[in-house]
Amino acid sequence: MVLFDGMTQLDLTGPLEIFSRWPETKIYLVSKDFDPVVCDRYLKIIPDTTFDSCPETLDILFVPGGNGVSSVLRDDQYLTFIQSRGNTARYITSVCTGSLILAACGLLQGYQATTHWLSINLLKEFDIEVPNQRVVIDRNRITGGGVTSGIDFALVLTAIIFGDSKAKEIQLGVEYNPQPPFQSGHPDVADSGLVTQVKEARRDAQQDRLDQIKELIRSRK
Repeated sequence: MVLFDGMTQLDLTGPLEIFSRWPETKIYLVSKDFDPVVCDRYLKIIPDTTFDSCPETLDILFVPGGNGVSSVLRDDQYLTFIQSRGNTARYITSVCTGSLILAACGLLQGYQATTHWLSINLLKEFDIEVPNQRVVIDRNRITGGGVTSGIDFALVLTAIIFGDSKAKEIQLGVEYNPQPPFQSGHPDVADSGLVTQVKEARRDAQQDRLDQIKELIRSRK
């Protein structure tokens, strides 16, 4: 599980809660050094593994998203590490805008994937097909949508690796029984005026990241 400053903590900690309940599993919280990672919403998380000490071959490579994605897209040290581990990992995965990082590393070329709804157009810049699904499975690439979808993603991955029974057992153990108080968790069900409001609030930041991605793609042609 890759950590970076500005990541969204629930992108990481939602799946981590599920993964931590897997049998005989070693989880690596990996960053470039052991300095605490400052998430985009208050929390600090301490890595336990560095790029240099991380095993060369991993069963699962996982990348979260968040505001810090923009910095990672400019950081060759992160991109080189993720690409190298992705080339040998059994499963290549992400939640939210972590898929933009995977795409920038060339790890989603020829695969379907998803991301946060606000960033679907950004993922498509990499010529990636984005189905309207909360979790997208395309062979060994498994990606989740925005933030809270990380729990769904992790349960789906649990079922793939350990079977439905284990996934159901874990779901019951964490009492994952969503009953949202409002039907506003996705543009398909939210009030159109609210969707417009949220888009407008993020317009400049999304445009900046779009420009960054286009420049990144141009620089590699």
